[in-house]
Amino acid sequence: MHLLVPFAAPASEAGRQALAGLSLPSLRALLAALPAEQRDEGDELSFTPPHERALARAIGLAGGDGALPWAAWQAARDGLDPGDLAWGLVTPCHWHLGTDQVSLADPQALMLSEAASRELFEAVGELFTSEGFAWRWGAPLRWYAAHESLAALRTASLDRVIGRNVDRWLTAGPGTRLVRRLQNEVQMLLHTHPANARREAQGLLPVNSFWLSGCGVAQPARTPPAVDDRLRRPALSDDWAGWVRAWETLDAGPLADALARRRAGGDVRLTLCGERAAVMRSAGEGWRKLGRLFARPDPRALLESL
Repeated sequence: MHLLVPFAAPASEAGRQALAGLSLPSLRALLAALPAEQRDEGDELSFTPPHERALARAIGLAGGDGALPWAAWQAARDGLDPGDLAWGLVTPCHWHLGTDQVSLADPQALMLSEAASRELFEAVGELFTSEGFAWRWGAPLRWYAAHESLAALRTASLDRVIGRNVDRWLTAGPGTRLVRRLQNEVQMLLHTHPANARREAQGLLPVNSFWLSGCGVAQPARTPPAVDDRLRRPALSDDWAGWVRAWETLDAGPLADALARRRAGGDVRLTLCGERAAVMRSAGEGWRKLGRLFARPDPRALLESL
C-alpha cells in the first residue's frame, strides 16, 4: 500500500496558522511505525510541484522540471493512443483580469459539462489543426494536442498557476511563441462565442482561455499509487478551515486504515507533499527497533518542513 497526499502542508502564513491547530493522531502513530524517510527537496517556484515529482518517481516517468509527459500518460488513461507523438494537456479555463494581474481560476469552478466542453473543443479545434496539431477530446477538462514543438516544451503545472498571476508561469523557449499566439487567438474566439453568452446568463464563469501543461512523448509507466487529493481544492482556494476539516477526515479514514494495515504486518508507504518538498515514509529495515526511537514524532514539525 502506497498512499500519496498532495497539498499536505501550506506555504502561506494563514495556512501555517491552520496547521498549528491540527491534531492528527493517526498520522502521529503512522509516522512512528514508518521511521525510514526519503526526502525530495525543492522550492515553491518549480514548474513541477512536489506531488507530481513524487508520482512520477512512483510510476517511473522521467523528465526535468516542467518536462514530465503527463499529457501522454493521462491520454492513455482516457482511452486514447498517444503513439510516439509529443502531447500536451490543454485545460479549458477562465483567466480573471484584475487591476494589476491576470490570474487563473480553478477549472473545477467552471462546472463544465461534457456537452459544453465538446462544443468549445470543436470551436477552437481549427485553430490548432490549422497549425498542424493533432486534436483530441478526453474529458470535459482534458483536451489533448500533439505537435513536434511540444517534445521539449517546458510548462508549469496547472496546480502551480491556479489562483496566481499567470505571467510568472508562462514559459519561454522553443515553441513558446506558437503557444502564446494560440492562446491569444483562442481568447478572441471565445470572447464572443454563444456558449459563453449562455454560461454568463446562467451565472457561470466563461471559458476564455486554456492552460498547456505536461508536454512530451509517452513513456512506459507502472501502476500508480493511491492519490488522496481531498486537500487540493481547499488549499488552492485558501480555504484553510476547509483544509483543516479535510485533513481531519483524511486522518480518521485512509491514514487510520494504513496504520491498521501496518500494525497487522502489511507493507505500507506514505508520501506527504507540500509546496516545496515531499517526504516518503516506510518501515525500512529493522522498523520495530527504529520505531521505538521515533515513538513520539511530531506531525506538525514534519509538515512544516515541506
